[in-house]
Amino acid sequence: MKKKFLIKEASKEDIHFAQAIVDEIASSAKVRGTGIAKRTPEYVSQKMSEGKAIVATTTDGLWAGFCYIEAWGHGRFVANSGLIVNDLFRGQGLAKQIKKATFDLSRKKFPEAKIFGLTTGAAVMKINSELGYKPVVYAELTDDIAFWKGCQSCVNYDILQSKSQQACICTAMLYNPKWEKNQKPKRTKWVERELDKDFGLFKRWTQFKKSVLLKRQLKKNGNGK
Repeated sequence: MKKKFLIKEASKEDIHFAQAIVDEIASSAKVRGTGIAKRTPEYVSQKMSEGKAIVATTTDGLWAGFCYIEAWGHGRFVANSGLIVNDLFRGQGLAKQIKKATFDLSRKKFPEAKIFGLTTGAAVMKINSELGYKPVVYAELTDDIAFWKGCQSCVNYDILQSKSQQACICTAMLYNPKWEKNQKPKRTKWVERELDKDFGLFKRWTQFKKSVLLKRQLKKNGNGK
């Protein structure tokens, strides 16, 4: 039987969940064997206090999921980051609900901003696609130096540097509000990929990308043949 969840904009009242959230984010990344930008309880608490996060709880007050937003490039871009679901409540469609709530919060606070995310997860890519995101090249994301500095704590940061911040293990996905107004901004070959029609393609793409980039990095470091 599925649990019932309360999904809402986070506030100062939710700060006591911060440590559990960052622990779950780190643990999940370790299990998947992927890199992730480090988040601290203080940073998560700040997002909650600013009303720039979504938190999900059970009806009896247990933390169930989280995601936050951050504006970059003077508000021209908004990142939806840190999506995580408590291991106890996975497989119940909660990630999709949290992601949708975070997307709506981003649209409310920054209606003209482009919304983007970086992810290694095929499931997250599929959710993003259903919300209107498209896979894009890194050049279409924010050039805000502060954003890219956040990747320094990721184990794959060397790959990002070697690619001059134009590629890495993560797949970049972008939502442009102009698309809803039937305007046609410049598009790239990645935007044209209709990955949302085939979930298996998401999985194959992420696996292929990880394999190729990690193999190249090992060769560069002298650890591969």
